[in-house]
Amino acid sequence: MPRSILLPLALLALLASVPAAAMRCGNRLVTDGAQDFQVRERCGDPFWTDRYSDVVVIGRDGPLESQREVQYDVWYYNFGPRQLMRRLVFRDGLLAQEATLGYGVERIGEDCDPDRLLGGLSAGELVARCGEPASRRSQRDTIVRRPLPGVERWRDQRREDWIYDFGDRHYVRMVHLVDGRVDTVESLAR
Repeated sequence: MPRSILLPLALLALLASVPAAAMRCGNRLVTDGAQDFQVRERCGDPFWTDRYSDVVVIGRDGPLESQREVQYDVWYYNFGPRQLMRRLVFRDGLLAQEATLGYGVERIGEDCDPDRLLGGLSAGELVARCGEPASRRSQRDTIVRRPLPGVERWRDQRREDWIYDFGDRHYVRMVHLVDGRVDTVESLAR
């Protein structure tokens, strides 16, 4: 085959070999199924982490019931203002999901506009833009789903209230998060 055809074919084969859900850290790839320690080794420490768990019950109302807790760790990475931030979800220590978020920031906590705290923003994006809150309270509700007879999935619904003080003489902002996402924002009198 002529060289003019071989080079494009070789490039296509190379591109096809990279998994669709892959995050690049320098010259190393992180793909679904990677261990959490491998990701930390390749990409460094995340700037923000979150943790939650589910309990899966099999055999409910039967002679034998099995309950298993599944641990989820959520890591957020900021690669600067010219790249998108990434959210990685680990299930029992294995990378299960990777998502791209909005553009990153130059410095964590120094790109905050209190009037643009929008619903749907992830906890990691909020921390990247506004830093850690001055105060943080959390509550948990247990949600039980029964997808099949004899099978239950218990999940904590995480509700958090984060207080940000932006120096306004009259108000502070309370950001309500549900399951790691901004739900609503309200101004509270000092």
